Amino acid sequence: MKPEELITLAAEAMKRAYAPYSGFWVGAALLCADGSVYQGCNMENGSFTPTVCAERTAFFKAIYDGKRDFTAIAVVGGKNGEISGYFPPCGVCRQVMREFCKDDFLVYMGGPMGAFQAKRLDEILPYSFAPEQHMK
Repeated sequence: MKPEELITLAAEAMKRAYAPYSGFWVGAALLCADGSVYQGCNMENGSFTPTVCAERTAFFKAIYDGKRDFTAIAVVGGKNGEISGYFPPCGVCRQVMREFCKDDFLVYMGGPMGAFQAKRLDEILPYSFAPEQHMK
């Protein structure tokens, strides 16, 4: 799947965001190695700590369905559903990605007018806690 197609799916997911407090909507589309895609959106909560990011929503849906092999994720975001810049995943989402993905996992950050930036997981999460470090 082309990055642009994955970003389009992330933008589609962003429309389902629940963000009444920040007004900041985020969508994600997670590409599995078998070609399936899981979408996620952010969901806020008035007490804030139960809030969950779009990226983790997509991962948790895929993991629930038994997926464990991932290729890439696209993430888009902006105020009130308008893509307004490049938004990398937060630190918690990066660590969730590292739990299931290797250093070469691709993160596409979609920007305005179809532009995007691509980064490898090891570029956005250096010195990560990798499962293999704890399973020896």
